Amino acid sequence: MAGRLAEDDPETAYKHARAARRLASRVGIVREAAGLAAYAAGEWADALAELRAARRLGAGDEAYLPVMADAERGLGRPERALDVIKSPEAARLDQMGAVELRIVESGVRRDLGQFDAAVVTLQVPELRDRRLRPWSARLFYAYADALVDAGREEEASEWFARSAAADRDGETDAAERYAELEGLDILDTEDDGTEEITDGEAESAPETAEAVDVDEASAEVPVEDDPRVEEEPDAPEVYEGDDAVADAAAAPAPVFLEPKVENAEPPAEPEAEDDEDEDDADEASAKDASDETAAAPKADEAKPKDDPSA
Repeated sequence: MAGRLAEDDPETAYKHARAARRLASRVGIVREAAGLAAYAAGEWADALAELRAARRLGAGDEAYLPVMADAERGLGRPERALDVIKSPEAARLDQMGAVELRIVESGVRRDLGQFDAAVVTLQVPELRDRRLRPWSARLFYAYADALVDAGREEEASEWFARSAAADRDGETDAAERYAELEGLDILDTEDDGTEEITDGEAESAPETAEAVDVDEASAEVPVEDDPRVEEEPDAPEVYEGDDAVADAAAAPAPVFLEPKVENAEPPAEPEAEDDEDEDDADEASAKDASDETAAAPKADEAKPKDDPSA
């Protein structure tokens, strides 16, 4: 429970750690947890005592030296904090522990009024690292803070901006410090992400687009002249892969026959529409007959005159 509540509720976390210490004061990991909980709650003296006891019990190691040095600083003892920083155990710290110890040392130098030394203390190779590291946000922030105390606010503004960009978890107030140096105001828009507009602002706001009547717009251009309207294809559309549809499209048009009806009566002959048509037909037939008679030769004229048989 001390570990769960350490960030959100350090006071309650420290109470849980003290209860565990009363139950198992000879267990090193319990004293270590009590020391870290006391440090998070700002109980510097208890933090030092618990972490020293944890080291004696074999639970603590050099990784807690930055915490112990900062606790000495919190108690107003910068010289003793420097003793911890310059101890032989500090030389065995890993890279992250060494950077944290440098940050504490820079704070100690500022407490002693050594502002330029505080800036120089943090000018380590990790400060110029182009890749973000777990300690980058804290290192940039501490360097910017030291620059402010040294009177170099223009440079401090740049490093606060870098710290804010590297602080993805929001562990520092680098963005607020940068805005303070630049004279900017930060607006909180995390509630709904939208900006409320009053009625007066809505009336004065320019229109972004004109409303268009679809019917009127489409009536201005005839359908046959509208380039957006494609001509209807003459042949039916055939989809690839559908053999049945393709065969049906390629087949000739069927010829429909009249159904055969048994015992059907023959069709009736058409009746004459008019008597005048019958008279015209008789006159035409008579004229044809007379023409044929005139054109045929007579029997006597057909035989030659000097024929002896005549």
